Amino acid sequence: MQNSHPRPHHFHIPVMGLGYTIDTPLKVAHLGISSVVSIIEDELVERMREHHCKLAGEPFHHIPNKEVDHRAMRITAYLDLLQRLVQRNTERVRSEAFTPGSDIEKYFLLLADDHPLRARYLAMTALPDGAQRNAAQADLRAAIRPGAIDVNIMAKIDRTVHAKDGTPLPPEYAEGMAAFRGFALSQLDSSIVMSAGYNPRIYSYIASFPDFFPGPDGIPRKKIILKVSDLRSAMVQGRILAKKGIWVSEFRIESGLNCGGHAFATEGHLMGPILEEFKARRDELNAELLTVCAKALAEGGHLPLDPASRFRITVQGGIGTAEEDRFLRSHYGMDGTGWGSPFLLVPEATSVDDGTMQQLRQAKQEDFFLSWASPLGIPFHNFRNSTGEAQRKLRIAKNRPGSPCYKKYLSSNTEFTEIPICTSSRQYMDLKLKQLKAMDLAPEAYEREAAKITEKDCLCEGLGAGALLKNGMHPAHKLEAVTICPGPNLAYFSRVVSLRTMVDHIHGRLSLLNTTERPHMFINELKLYVDYLRREAEQLAKDATDRQRRHLQNFKDNLLQGIHYYEELAPVIHRKAMDQMQRFKEQLQRHAEELRALLAVEMVVG
Repeated sequence: MQNSHPRPHHFHIPVMGLGYTIDTPLKVAHLGISSVVSIIEDELVERMREHHCKLAGEPFHHIPNKEVDHRAMRITAYLDLLQRLVQRNTERVRSEAFTPGSDIEKYFLLLADDHPLRARYLAMTALPDGAQRNAAQADLRAAIRPGAIDVNIMAKIDRTVHAKDGTPLPPEYAEGMAAFRGFALSQLDSSIVMSAGYNPRIYSYIASFPDFFPGPDGIPRKKIILKVSDLRSAMVQGRILAKKGIWVSEFRIESGLNCGGHAFATEGHLMGPILEEFKARRDELNAELLTVCAKALAEGGHLPLDPASRFRITVQGGIGTAEEDRFLRSHYGMDGTGWGSPFLLVPEATSVDDGTMQQLRQAKQEDFFLSWASPLGIPFHNFRNSTGEAQRKLRIAKNRPGSPCYKKYLSSNTEFTEIPICTSSRQYMDLKLKQLKAMDLAPEAYEREAAKITEKDCLCEGLGAGALLKNGMHPAHKLEAVTICPGPNLAYFSRVVSLRTMVDHIHGRLSLLNTTERPHMFINELKLYVDYLRREAEQLAKDATDRQRRHLQNFKDNLLQGIHYYEELAPVIHRKAMDQMQRFKEQLQRHAEELRALLAVEMVVG
């Protein structure tokens, strides 16, 4: 048992920022495409609910901040709206005539060439008018399934919320807990993607909601997807949940660095070796989790899980061609893939304001960079030409660095205050820069440290502004600067295209790559890791501790082992293209030489 219904497409659209996929299900779910919505920013969620209620002719009743559980209530209301509208859209598609340009025609033509429903559709179009054609059309209508409306929360974003008098509210009102509850109480029959690591409070909370336990058919109504970086993470987190009777329906593997948004660098473990380990130990892990979960369900008096349950494994991060997509599924047995950043150039799929869309279309490789802009202290993929980046620099130039902090979702610093504040806020930067000036550093040292402080940017406002602008709304407090966080893979795409054109690219029916030479996704990720390691080494210079030296050494050793793995895999990747295989091996060797030169640095070898 994989799912109660087979998925129309093997790919999904991952969450992007706070707003770029906020209403993607309304654009693509009725066409069978699954996508992921961010629910962490409830003010944006509430405004988008108002917008889509008006478009759909539904009544809108505002949920004010004074409601103690407003966060969860807003999320539930929005997700229920998405569910109703997607169901409505799907029924509309089912009822359409099979005419050129109709959505029902598009539904079947978007499918992969080898999908049986596409073949059945094409066979139907060859039939003459009459009973046989009508019967074939009725069968096709009955086979239509919408894409999933999945949601995402970053488990680490779980700040304690305070009342107006400053007293902390109970744990269930914390940001992550409330967001989870918003999904759990919704009418959605879908999955929640848990990203950014393990949060014991939220993981324990899952078992409070019956929809996450098996129903009479042995399948949970609501499912858990864990975004993981490697097999060990999947095993540890999967066991924790299984012991509570919670089955993980999918492990979603994401490249540590070749992705959009926040980047969670592994210890130099590359995607290929990670997928190889999943492939080798998949059955073992499935059997173990099934045993543990079944025991916990029985002891807790719950209905049993379907004994044929199999978790899905999907992969995302830097996929750019149909050949790469196909290889990940055929060689490693991946059940699906995630295609993110290229969909930022598809207005039919994502919410990107027109100005940012044009900037992305004209962007060069050097415009995409890994920054420390996130207040979470995690590397963050950034876009050099965004209005958000321009605003950050202008504030510094005016000697007013930092952002006004209205939403406080990323407030976690208590260095200067009892109640946490955000490191991208004007309040924090003012206090931190005053502290830095009091240290009486040399001018060069001061500028270097000050730049680290002022590099932080407000993501709560910037990552949602584009969706509001795109839909004709004005962000609150006139904070209209847009922050966008595409992965570096977007440098190879330059055309604003239709949904069908992008899906045709994914399925190999055409190519959307621009003229920039694009190495294989494995090479691109390797380069990002080598560059990341070089920056780490340069920042530590000769002040590295023994522990830091060992970390860098281990990181490099893992990268070199990954290179060796790819050298052996090259004939399999490029089975029919000797010139591409030779270029692949040359690129591996070049990066290996860079690493070996870095290994020779005195600081690293100790």
